[in-house]
Amino acid sequence: MPPTVQELLALYPPGFTVHEPGRVVTDTTEFHNITSGDVIAAGGQHYLVIRDEAERRFGIEDPKFWVKRCICLENRESKILKLVFHESFPMQIGDMEVACYRSPDKESRILDLVQGDWRFMQGFTVRDEAGNNVRVLEMIRGRRLDLVVDAIEADHRSYVREHLPGLLEQYLGSCEAIGLLHAHGEKHGDIRRDHIWHEYGTGRYRWIDFDYTFDYVENPFGLDLFGLGNILLFLVGKGIRSAQNLSPEESALLDPGDYSLMYGYRVMNVRKLYPYLPRALNDVLMHYAVSSEVYYETVDELLDDLRPCLDLLPKC
Repeated sequence: MPPTVQELLALYPPGFTVHEPGRVVTDTTEFHNITSGDVIAAGGQHYLVIRDEAERRFGIEDPKFWVKRCICLENRESKILKLVFHESFPMQIGDMEVACYRSPDKESRILDLVQGDWRFMQGFTVRDEAGNNVRVLEMIRGRRLDLVVDAIEADHRSYVREHLPGLLEQYLGSCEAIGLLHAHGEKHGDIRRDHIWHEYGTGRYRWIDFDYTFDYVENPFGLDLFGLGNILLFLVGKGIRSAQNLSPEESALLDPGDYSLMYGYRVMNVRKLYPYLPRALNDVLMHYAVSSEVYYETVDELLDDLRPCLDLLPKC
């Protein structure tokens, strides 16, 4: 007879009091029913569930019921367990619709591919008794890239001179990491500024969350490249300048072609708002604009244009 949670807690005390021990879960199919105090048994180890994880964006907390923060009872290490959750949705790029969906097995492949590469989150995959994919992820102690930038107290011109060169250098390394995935035929699938974490202590910038993928016939890696462009826009602008936060004087400077192809309200031609920015850097952003006739097809193309901009920034 398998042990109860109470017996497991007696055998492997977690280091704190569990007020309401739950049940031992060996089939994670119904992840909504797995809650704090339950123990997930998979891969020969036992993971005490602390809480559901949540994404925090735009001031809104979005619970992720299939992602559990846990303590491994055998070694007391904090882990994130991602359980099987399938969803799909369309994304619009210009007049094209791209099908996006979750693939737990794709995330498992990437975890295997990037083992030991600290530009990425680390983890491994086990199966529960029902054969469900369970990804066991190491915790990253750090802060999201968007929060790092938001915390910088400087006017935009000072930010560009004093902070953007260092941020851009780190960003180039993050782009190179995505290039590694593409070289192996894999996509990140959900490239956003909150999916790069700045790790405390080491200073590493690390990608997280690889379970989204997409079907983009025009370019198999196209959505990743647009995601990299969106992050670059955020870094250069110290935030996103959009139709909603422009002054009337700023709006008058812009043409329809100055906005993003992917997000039509975002300003890509930011040099019209910040004329001290290097033209070459703005030209990189304009590859993502409505008016562009040429879009990046590979990470190497983006990097070839962006690397020289590092030498221009301190002079702006």
